[in-house]
Order: sequence, then C-alpha cells, then structure tokens
Amino acid sequence: MKPSASQLLGHGLLTLLVVSAALAAYDRLVLRPALIIGVVDVAEVYRAKEAEFTQILTKASSEEDRQKALFMARTFAQRLPVALEELPRECGCLVVLKAAVAGPTPNTVDLTATLRRKVTTP
Repeated sequence: MKPSASQLLGHGLLTLLVVSAALAAYDRLVLRPALIIGVVDVAEVYRAKEAEFTQILTKASSEEDRQKALFMARTFAQRLPVALEELPRECGCLVVLKAAVAGPTPNTVDLTATLRRKVTTP
C-alpha cells in the first residue's frame, strides 16, 4: 500500500517539527551556556585582602588585635578555594583568570565582584 501525498506531507512536517525542536533545545541548553566565559581577577581580590590585613596588623595595639587579623587571613585562605569552585556552578560557564583573556567579548562575564563578596561574607 502506497502512502498518499497528504500522509507524506504530514510525516515530513512532523519530522521538521521534531528536528527544529531538538535543535532549539540543543542551542538553549548546550551551545549558548558553553559560549559564556566567566573571568575573575584573583590577584586583585588577593591584593585587596592583603592590604586590609596589613593595615589591621600595623594598627594593632594588642595581641588580641593581631590574633583577629590572623584569624581573618586564615578564614580568607579557606574561603578562596571554595569560592573559586562555586563560581562555575553558579554561572553555568567556564571560569578563567582575567589575565588569561586577551580582550573582552560579548560572551565574557566579569565575576571578580562575586568572588570578592564570597570571600568577605561569612
């Protein structure tokens, strides 16, 4: 039994619809997130924290103040790697050092402020 022209047209339209939906889903769920690159300036965050700790230590008048500054430095050293691991999951993108990127693109997102917030908030 031969399929009629209207059946062939219906099957063709259904195939076209399924393929279009699959391509649209691939574009939204796989391709576009892979094109986004998050950049982070770890050196800037580190220098700012280092300056803050140095200032606290130079103004420290007691052993308690020094211990507080050392505790802050230890906390920062523990939070930094954890925060760097969380960034790619949160933005759903590849995260690289800002120094590794030659120039900004429309798909580049600066995550330095996010990293700074993560290492300063408890």
